Amino acid sequence: MDKEVRINKGIIFRKIARYTSLTLGVLVFVFALISGSVEYGGGIQGIIKNSPNALPWLLFLLLVFVAWKWEVVGGIVIIILGLSFLYVFNFPSAHFFSTASIISFLIIFIGVCYILSWYYSWDNSKNEEF
Repeated sequence: MDKEVRINKGIIFRKIARYTSLTLGVLVFVFALISGSVEYGGGIQGIIKNSPNALPWLLFLLLVFVAWKWEVVGGIVIIILGLSFLYVFNFPSAHFFSTASIISFLIIFIGVCYILSWYYSWDNSKNEEF
């Protein structure tokens, strides 16, 4: 494969992975932080009491930061996180195909995009035979 084509594919996968993961992470984190605060009285106090519900998404945002620095490591850990979200949030229940399963599959897809970004951006010219 031509080196320029590989680099372009790497850039495309990198942009998909980075901006999708950042958008998803921030939106779901804010939703998880605010959505249950009404049960605790609402306002800032309700958000603070509901903050443990947002911790998995804070972990996801931390892994997004790791994946921006080290794509392979971050991609693998994000895939593992997506599989664990899939199991914890959906698999044991009768409502397997829900919004949470779609988000879990999206997280797995994001991890795969990080790995593909690294793969296509990696310079393997040393391994090619002439």
